[in-house]
Amino acid sequence: MKFLRDTWLVFQRQMQLLLRNPVWVAVGIIQPMFYLLLFAPLMKQALSQGGPMTDEQAYRIFVPGMLVMVALFSAFSGFGIIAELRAGVIERNRVTPVSRVALLLGRSLRDVVQLLFQAVLVTLLAVPFGLRVAVGDALLAYLLIGLMTLLLSSTGYALGLTLRSEDAMAPMLNTVIQPIMLLAGIFLPLTFAPEWLKNVAKANPFKWATDGVRALFAGNPGDDAVWQALAILTPLTVVALIISSRTFAKSVR
Repeated sequence: MKFLRDTWLVFQRQMQLLLRNPVWVAVGIIQPMFYLLLFAPLMKQALSQGGPMTDEQAYRIFVPGMLVMVALFSAFSGFGIIAELRAGVIERNRVTPVSRVALLLGRSLRDVVQLLFQAVLVTLLAVPFGLRVAVGDALLAYLLIGLMTLLLSSTGYALGLTLRSEDAMAPMLNTVIQPIMLLAGIFLPLTFAPEWLKNVAKANPFKWATDGVRALFAGNPGDDAVWQALAILTPLTVVALIISSRTFAKSVR
């Protein structure tokens, strides 16, 4: 019970800080909106080479990919922990009886809530353009996206506490995130890729996540891609939380 209470207290505090500065929520939604309004209309023509495609089909492919892209940027949460470390917040946390895991998990859950809010808003904004998705399928898709966010957010915090420098973290994340995005088939499905690229992409867990979210938005919750994505993301998230919490504990000694 103490662990749950500690996690709730940290989460509550982080949510208060977020709501006091909602500009971060606005910034997080502006980029997906630009893609939705300015890039998505091109998808119908780009994907219709194999045959006619409706607006609904095009947005069922594009919107899930965009949600995965937003989740990938959760790794940049580490910049916030570097600022806290520099301001002495982490050192003040050290002298409290709060669980070290709760200090990490409370922050990561804040990132999950923020991302899910953005995901729901993007989905609703895509409805006037022709997107149609069942509520149950959308909720399961949000579960996958939440797992991705928890995985990447905790990893970002671990990197921030390890590197302790924005100058070192920025190029590292940009170098890693870019090929992950390209190999996840975010903008265009990898069905259009040559065989060698498909084989390389199989090593990318976020490719499976993208396929799973797309299957759910297409109304196929029983598709193999859904359980494959869950089977891959769940253990990765658990491992990331364990490693990150240990890194957090070491960093405050």
